Amino acid sequence: MSKEWEPENVFDVLGSEVARQILALASLRPLSATELAEHCDVSEPTIYRRIHALQEYDMLDEQRDINNDGHHSKQFKTNLKEARFRVDEGQFDIDIQLKKDYSDKFADFWNDLEKGTEDVSKDTNANSPHRDGSSSDLSSG
Repeated sequence: MSKEWEPENVFDVLGSEVARQILALASLRPLSATELAEHCDVSEPTIYRRIHALQEYDMLDEQRDINNDGHHSKQFKTNLKEARFRVDEGQFDIDIQLKKDYSDKFADFWNDLEKGTEDVSKDTNANSPHRDGSSSDLSSG
């Protein structure tokens, strides 16, 4: 879902005081949209617009929380670790660093591995002819 981190886009997102408040609050602990709206003293639709913008740039993660009654709720936590802006040779440059814990890194690795396996299995069919025109039907003994 992530968009390109062009300086003008990131400036637009982080230019919102509410977006900055969301990032700061959600860096302390995961919070629901209702909790964020209460802390920021704005409406939930405003919070959801800012949440959506932050998620487009991977600055905010969503997680599901299940309480003791089995009720599901969404909570949001900050994924932004650092944003650096630099002016160099007449242009803005941006460097965004995101927080990723080891379980996230492992999940990303596993997903990439599974995707690679799917790609390989699409390209390789056991009964498809080889480059030399032969086939690899191993069932015929």
